[in-house]
Amino acid sequence: MPATEVQSPEVIADSPRWGRGFSAQLGSTGLANLGDGIVQTMAPLVALGLTTSPVAISLLSAVSWLPSLLLSIAAGVIVDRTDRRRVQVVALVGRALILLAAAGAAAMGLLSIPLLVAVVLAYGVTEVFADLGASSILPALVSPDRLPAANGRVLGVQQVANNFVGAPVAGFLLVLGAGLGFGTSAALAALAAAVLWIGLRGDFRPVRTVEGQAASALAEVRDGLRFVFTHRLIRPLVLASSLLNFAFTGYFAVFVLWAVGPDSALGLSQAQYPLLTLGFALGAVVGSLCTEAAQRLIGELPLLASSLVVSVVLLAVPVWWPNPWVTAAALALVGFANALGNVVAQSLRQRLVPSELLGRVGGASRTLAFGLMPLGALLAGGFAEVAGLATTFLTTAGFALLVCGYLALALRGASVGPGSVADGDQEAVAQREQGRGE
Repeated sequence: MPATEVQSPEVIADSPRWGRGFSAQLGSTGLANLGDGIVQTMAPLVALGLTTSPVAISLLSAVSWLPSLLLSIAAGVIVDRTDRRRVQVVALVGRALILLAAAGAAAMGLLSIPLLVAVVLAYGVTEVFADLGASSILPALVSPDRLPAANGRVLGVQQVANNFVGAPVAGFLLVLGAGLGFGTSAALAALAAAVLWIGLRGDFRPVRTVEGQAASALAEVRDGLRFVFTHRLIRPLVLASSLLNFAFTGYFAVFVLWAVGPDSALGLSQAQYPLLTLGFALGAVVGSLCTEAAQRLIGELPLLASSLVVSVVLLAVPVWWPNPWVTAAALALVGFANALGNVVAQSLRQRLVPSELLGRVGGASRTLAFGLMPLGALLAGGFAEVAGLATTFLTTAGFALLVCGYLALALRGASVGPGSVADGDQEAVAQREQGRGE
């Protein structure tokens, strides 16, 4: 595959420090995810004030992932054809406008389940483009050997903003009114766009080969899918991620019913529920910072497989021991293990996929990995109506454990050096390293 590079004159740091480009991307990510944390925590709680139906609650979770199923592949082509910085900015501005409209509807008392579903669906569309742009631009901001550390910092910031800060803030804002919550998230999205636009300079579109420039959108989609399904490591990673996302989304789509309400297993109030996620966020932050050390200790692929197994087994703890403190501790360990696996998987993909294909491979992976999430949420809601919440939780955990077994078998015997990059990117990496020394 021909070498590719990214037109980004201020991109790569010229010292061991991270550099202005990565700092701007990280700052924008933090602001955007703080808004995410507020919306993602507040939306189901607002819905819980409108209905107590598990199907209706799970529908809200399902539509949030539906854009990933329908748009990710097309979005990947766009990300590979345009400036990845500009894609993020446009998506964040669109998100701000959507949330501003939701804030106005809440202030006028017009919120309903259908309107809330529409807001979450539109929000999900912006998330597809923003996330693909962010993950595809990162290899242009740091060298391949620093990707695990960079992804660890990104994941840490995401978890702190989403859960450690965003979730409690959502609970506080919900007491003051849903309109203030949506309005605050809108302001954060606009600020994230401004930080990225001002702080990150350069044109971040891949330099495409003559063949790539002439290729049709359909041909480019086929290239991305072909890479995903023929790569020795990417294929099992994507398939396992898809099935695990299916199980985890089903589990957490109805978890609020297990935790909130006087008749629930945990007996928490709406304001207390966001505090339950603090343990998950804290564990994820610690895990993201420990990934490099853990990877050196037990190896990249063994760490990936073992961390996923641990996170799945811990899902049974809230059922076996329905105590708020025990559940919070279990969620903290789930967050820790999940962070380890996510950082390793993300770094592998960014390192092994050529720059020119990052958007398309990311889009194909996102379609498969996130596409099953709406189905998982809906099936869990329907299953919980018939079999009950406890049976639903244990069933999803058992299914996820089988998926972990498949992944462990698929990765057995594989080996990837920490500095490995895609074959077609060897020349680009050499040119980038040469530029760092100038």
